[in-house]
Amino acid sequence: MDSSSPPSSSPAPPQAPARSRGASNASQRWSILRRTLIARSSSSRASEGTSSDQQIEDGINNISRKASRGFNLIECHSLPISQLVKSLGNSINGNENDLGCQKDFFPIFFFPDMIGNCFLASKPCCWPSEEVLAYYCINHSDMFRFVVICELRDLLHMAKRVLELGSGYGLAGLVIAVCTNADQVVISDGNPQVVGYIQKNISINAEAFGETKVESMILHWDKEQASEILNTFDIIVASDCTFFKQFHESLARTVKSLLKHSATSQAIFLSPKRGDSLDKFLGTVKENGLNCELIENYDPTVWNLHKKYVAGDDRTWPNYDKEHCYPLLVRISSFSE
Repeated sequence: MDSSSPPSSSPAPPQAPARSRGASNASQRWSILRRTLIARSSSSRASEGTSSDQQIEDGINNISRKASRGFNLIECHSLPISQLVKSLGNSINGNENDLGCQKDFFPIFFFPDMIGNCFLASKPCCWPSEEVLAYYCINHSDMFRFVVICELRDLLHMAKRVLELGSGYGLAGLVIAVCTNADQVVISDGNPQVVGYIQKNISINAEAFGETKVESMILHWDKEQASEILNTFDIIVASDCTFFKQFHESLARTVKSLLKHSATSQAIFLSPKRGDSLDKFLGTVKENGLNCELIENYDPTVWNLHKKYVAGDDRTWPNYDKEHCYPLLVRISSFSE
């Protein structure tokens, strides 16, 4: 839908609370790697001029399915696979084939926060809604842990189990695993080939997850789900999964069957209106006995960017269409007081 060429400028990455669980060593390793890659990239640009940057941008445009730039809420850099292999040799055994990418593809290098980075060994095709979902999860990392007041008024923090539906290459799920205290993150898609990419992305990011357990899963919405995962997820997230009306019923039923029955459990969807598609999905959600809330202005940074694009004050996204580009926030729950 939109171009994935590196942004000329972007809002400062959000500050996330530091992980309290065994992530210090991993954080240091990823921080060193980040500085090394930035320095190497800067040195290359200085010696080669602008031709190298243009070649990378041309390569991205040739393989991208996106038509416009996105919100650029998360800083993104493209790296040649050979450079990624050299930097992550220990994680992928120094073998380009372990990435499962064609050699002319440029993996995406993400800096979601000041703690860790996410590498995506895949085509750079990140939908705006997925980017916003990842950004939203970073800024609301507290929702991925329980806070229970005990008898002695002490706070007991308990991590949550998270599922991403229709994840594509898994940006939001990876960000949740890196930047929050979730106990488990399951990143799912219905396409076995895509799930293979997800698993590779999990493998090359494994050192950044701390104690969070991360796994991939093939999950078809129109099939009966395995009994061991029924009503077990505290948080379900999804981005831009509502545009096919024929899948509304199966998607709503999947959420209902997998979301835990509790007052703190919820599904977070980020989806554009796309005509009447989102409204029809909300109707289907209610018909399945679920509660839902639609929120238009859920983050000041995203909202301000949206208003600038609509007004034409920011022309870096010239084909911006709020019906198809601006994701609305949908909260879904199965618990009624």
